[in-house]
Parts: sequence; structure tokens; C-alpha cells
Amino acid sequence: MKVLYFIPARGGSKGLPGKNIKPLCSKPLIAHTIEAALSAKVKGDVIVSTDSKEIAEISVKHGAEVPFLRPPELALDDTPTMDVLFNHLHYFENKEGIIYDVIVLLQPTSPLRTSEDINSAFELFSARAAGAVVSVCECDHHPLWSNELPEDGSMKHFLRPEVKGKNRQQLPKYFMLNGAIYIGKTDYLLKNKGFMSDETIASIMSREHSVDIDSEADFFLAEYFKSKQIK
Repeated sequence: MKVLYFIPARGGSKGLPGKNIKPLCSKPLIAHTIEAALSAKVKGDVIVSTDSKEIAEISVKHGAEVPFLRPPELALDDTPTMDVLFNHLHYFENKEGIIYDVIVLLQPTSPLRTSEDINSAFELFSARAAGAVVSVCECDHHPLWSNELPEDGSMKHFLRPEVKGKNRQQLPKYFMLNGAIYIGKTDYLLKNKGFMSDETIASIMSREHSVDIDSEADFFLAEYFKSKQIK
């Protein structure tokens, strides 16, 4: 089984400029994801896809490979990650003669995801003979306590009748995609144009390992939890 650990790391970031190489607990943010991939039980090629020479240099320094710099048309704000992945798969097959059987997509903005989290997802992937496994965590704020607001701010119909007077423990658990781990068979991904389909299986992670960095506040929270992991 030929496995590709794929880490997409674009140079541009509007929410938190330079976040992929911003130091978190004394290491560039992307280094935490590279290290988790390298430490996972299932071994594979750890590849970083980036349009930034600086990110590329830091990634190689921490043990990843960067076969080429991503072209500008695949490094836009709205470029789908799957387009970038499929572009790399095409390159590996046609330029290097490498065909990967399984893809593990790891976002660098999830630095609290550990090699143990990856191992658990892989065990589920194998045990269920799944086409794809995607990580989730329990929602921080229960979605049944949320709703749209009209322009006048009225909360007349804000809460559904079935949740009124109930506390969190009395409501069904809801889960959300946490963006930390995506594992899939290559043919499954090509067929479904992504990791999500009716046959995809969820791998549950803790909320503490599920922080996804998109802002300065997220970064501070991730650094706090990461410092606890290191201890």
C-alpha cells in the first residue's frame, strides 16, 4: 500500500498572515503537522504543497518533501484543496511514475492533531474497509441553540419548541468536521471528487485536539493546549 501524506500550505492568509510558519511553542506551525505524519504507524511519503519558497524551505528542514512550488493559479483564496491534490497526483503518476493507493490529507492549521489521532483514524479505516475516513469532534456550541435572526433582532422563533427548558445533557450529541484528518483510497477520491460521500466514516477526536487556526485567538488557544501536550 503506497501512502501519501499530503499537507497543503498556501503562502497567503488573510485571517492570520504567515500563519503556516508562525512559531507555535517554539516551532513553525506547519512543523507540528509534519512531525505527526512522520511519527504515524502507517508510513508514507510526507509531501507539502505550497507556493511559498519560505514554507518549502522550512518544510524540508523538518523532514517533509516539496517536489515543486504550486503554480499561482492553484494558490488563490478560493482554490479547492482537491484541485491541488489531484494536480499533485497527476504529477507523481506522469512525471515520476508513482501511483498512491491511499491519501492522508492533513491541514497544517490543526497542530494539536497527534500521531495517535492519525493512528486511530487509520485503524478505523482498515477495520471498516472504508473508502474514506474523516475526523470530527463534538460541537462546542449545540446547533439546536442557534438560528438565523431577522433584521429587527426579534427572538420570537429563535428556539425550537423541543429544546426549550432543556440543558445540554438532555439534547442529542452533534458533531462537526474539524478539518484535522482526511484518509481515503485514491480511486474513491477520484470517483467522488473528494473525501465525503454516503460511505465515508467518521473518526471522533477530542475537542482539545481539534482547534483549527484561522485567527489570532485560535492561535493563542492552540498554543495553550499544545503546551499541555508537550508537558
